[in-house]
This record gives sequence, C-alpha cells and structure tokens, in this order.
Amino acid sequence: MLTLYPANQRGHAQHGWLESWHSFSFSDYYDPKKMGFGSLRVINDDYIAPSAGFPTHPHRDMEIITYVLSGSLAHKDSMGNGSIIQAGDVQKMSAGTGIQHSEFNPSADTPVHLLQIWIQPAQRGITPSYAQQNFSVQDKQDRLLLIAAPEGAPIPLHQDLKLYAANLSAGSELTHQFAPARSGYLHVATGSIMINELTLSAGDAITIEDTTSITISTQDQAEILLFDIHPQ
Repeated sequence: MLTLYPANQRGHAQHGWLESWHSFSFSDYYDPKKMGFGSLRVINDDYIAPSAGFPTHPHRDMEIITYVLSGSLAHKDSMGNGSIIQAGDVQKMSAGTGIQHSEFNPSADTPVHLLQIWIQPAQRGITPSYAQQNFSVQDKQDRLLLIAAPEGAPIPLHQDLKLYAANLSAGSELTHQFAPARSGYLHVATGSIMINELTLSAGDAITIEDTTSITISTQDQAEILLFDIHPQ
C-alpha cells in the first residue's frame, strides 16, 4: 500500500532567518496523524538565511542527521567537533546521554538548504558519537546508495533503519526490494519522480507498507531519500 503525503500539507514555519516545512509534528506544528513513521520522527526541510543559524542548544536520545542540499553549514558541538558541512555532506550525531551544538550559515549572501532528520534510537542513554561523510552526485547517480544503517554503511545508526539516497537523471529507473515485514518512507528532496501511477514532486513523500518492491522512474532530474524501516 502506497500513501501520498503532499508537500503542501506539511507544517510550515517562517521565522525570517529560517523557513521550515515539517513532514511530521514538530515545535508549534501538531497533527496527531503525523507523529512519525516507525522510528523516523522528524524530517524538516529547512532554508537558513545568510549569516544566521541556530545558537547552542541541547539534544538527547535521538539520532540526528543533517543532509545538506545546497550551501554550507558551520557546526560546533560539545563533543569537540567543528566543521563546515557542504552540499553532498551527511552528518550524524547520536545524542545519547546528551550533547549541545550550534548550526550557522557562514555565507554572507547564500542561503543553505538542508534536511534535518531525527530517528529514535533503539536504546536510550548511549554514549554520544559523531560521523560525517561526503557523498558525491556520482556516488548516488542512478542508484540507491546506502548511506546510513546499523552496519555496512558509512554512517552508523543505533536503530534498525537503512537510509538510501539517489540522484536520478532524466529517463532513469530504479527498483528497491523490501524484506518481509519492513516498510518504507520516500522523500523527494528535489525534482519529480513517478512510483506506479503516482507522481511526486519536491517535498512530497510516500509511505510504503505491505509492499515487496517499488519502481522509481523519472522524466526529469531528481534527488530522493528512501528509508527502509523495521516496524515498531
């Protein structure tokens, strides 16, 4: 079963320096029907204005992934990490027992566009950790590249979830097989795609349940994220 969640039905926040669309209930946006999907709890589609950002703030007991689509983001945290995250970079913090961090757009004239993703860990109170990896367009070109998982991926996760990313060229087609009892959540970051008879554009998402495989095709360029999720 495939269920479409249109981009224009997401929560929306406009703070001047930050414009954000919330796929699931977050902050002042609350929808009891959109509390997450399995262990996937947050997908925020964020635009941060030049020379602006999030001051130091705390997190705990959450796997936090930052997926930069364009621009750059300066990161500092209480684990001693500090870096500039560029387009194509994926960063993950396992907040565990508690961390503090800040995120800031270092550019004076270019917004940064990113997806902030929160995944509930399988266990609370783990030791905080950090990972960062660059995935080029070529790495993800016309293939579903495994970027994060409990094992066998560059970004380790403390949850039975596999995160794939793909950059699709016009006319390409991909198929993904789901193991028994697993579900999927697909988010279109840019461009547009087709799944079966459904057309999805940037910001749209689809849940995939009781389905053994999906075929993704496109007549245009697109970037997608696919979450392969164990049921909770």
